[in-house]
Amino acid sequence: MSRRRRKPNRPRTSGPAGAGPSARPVGAVRRAGAPVERAMHGLFLLCGLLAVAAVLFMAVYMVASGGPVIAKVGPGPFLLGQTWDPERAQFGILPMILASLAATLGAVLVALPAGILSAVFLAKLAPPRIAAALRALIDLLAGIPSVVYGLLGALLIAPAIFRLQTVLGLPTRGSLLAAILLLVIMILPTIISVSESAIRSVPAPYEDAALALGSTRLQSLFKVTVPAARSGIAAGAVLGTGRAIGEAMAVIMVAGNAAILPELLKPVRLLTASIPLEWAYSGGLHREALYGIGLTLFVFIMIINIVLNHMIKKGGVSLDV
Repeated sequence: MSRRRRKPNRPRTSGPAGAGPSARPVGAVRRAGAPVERAMHGLFLLCGLLAVAAVLFMAVYMVASGGPVIAKVGPGPFLLGQTWDPERAQFGILPMILASLAATLGAVLVALPAGILSAVFLAKLAPPRIAAALRALIDLLAGIPSVVYGLLGALLIAPAIFRLQTVLGLPTRGSLLAAILLLVIMILPTIISVSESAIRSVPAPYEDAALALGSTRLQSLFKVTVPAARSGIAAGAVLGTGRAIGEAMAVIMVAGNAAILPELLKPVRLLTASIPLEWAYSGGLHREALYGIGLTLFVFIMIINIVLNHMIKKGGVSLDV
């Protein structure tokens, strides 16, 4: 008698061969995850629309509040006038505009190179323990309230400049130099933190290739790594610039708050300082003029952000050392 060979029992599968009994078609998995994906897409879209709506609301509100006073006083007298005297209805803010631009530009010119060098040291040169300690200290400095910086500036920076003003026969009040130095200290943590993250994200083969071609360690850092991270470094510069031009309480305590054309060792008043200084007792046209200052500051910040972001996207920011 011939024996029939039994075929081995194979598990029944509902999918492709070899997929196993629990396998499901790819289409079924996609259909199961589709509602979650649609819900998350809708949530992200809602958040983006809310952010855009908030910016548009702020823009419309500032134009509606500050535009009428600029039309009453006149764009020329308001933006180019050199006298700020609410009692005589004179609302020229040119000295404040120039002081804000000078303080911001001076702070960024000092803080940006120092921030980049500090970021390179933390990311590439410092021992791990020292880098970790310094990183924690920098994060702590970034979270200190601005009024605390202003207090330290009034106690430490301003008296040192007072002695210099006394030697030169100038009034011993606040000064543009004190505001610049204080803003440098305030924006350095932001620039260092963002720049270090950008430098650390550069792939290691970039630097290794430069070293293999005969470059020294410093040459590879400043000719390869730092230029490769320039978009992140420029983003740090944008954030630092925004904080510098929008700072109010700290500069009030060291700048002297005199609405005159800016000089390095003389008191100045920035655009941001006028609003908190005079808001409590303002009214009528004076209150509207403060809205006009807010609109001017808003426009300046928007222009600076648009220009810097355009430079970043086009790759026109050169940070080669």
